[in-house]
Amino acid sequence: MTDAADTTGTASTAETAGGAPRGDVRPPGIDADERTTLSAFLDYLRDAVAAKAAGVPGEAARAPGVPSGTSLLGLVKHLTAVEHNWFAWAYAGEGELLDDEAPPAPGETADALLAAYREAAGRSNRIVAECGSLDRPGVRSLRETPPPTMRWILVHMIEETARHAGHADILRERIDGTTGR
Repeated sequence: MTDAADTTGTASTAETAGGAPRGDVRPPGIDADERTTLSAFLDYLRDAVAAKAAGVPGEAARAPGVPSGTSLLGLVKHLTAVEHNWFAWAYAGEGELLDDEAPPAPGETADALLAAYREAAGRSNRIVAECGSLDRPGVRSLRETPPPTMRWILVHMIEETARHAGHADILRERIDGTTGR
């Protein structure tokens, strides 16, 4: 995920430095190599998801917003596990496989879940940076296929995170009317 000093044009946090709502943040405006471009778009989407969950009162963020049971904090916890499972567990061969369908536990706060998501994204970014070639396959796969390449994982995670960023947009708007990326 990015920080306020990032020069790639990606989002920084849920709010601006002055505490005002983030508003509509446009996609990264970069012209760079493939790894940098894919990473910047993934960070942009991660920041969008985090921004949608930040500042929402705990019960509202935890409450299902649609009949399927999806909640803002459920999306954050799911994406945290998916980040870990694809980048750390499958690609780098690190850690244990996490349950990506586990709902937030009663004691898990929004701040703790968002911090875990940021930590998982940071770890994923380090794994991407250390990867010698986007063509290199990982250690293992989450699917019944040979281990995918880092390129495939990055594109898949952009698709996965974008889909859930859209879900988060709808859930947040239903909670308090907040719109924008």
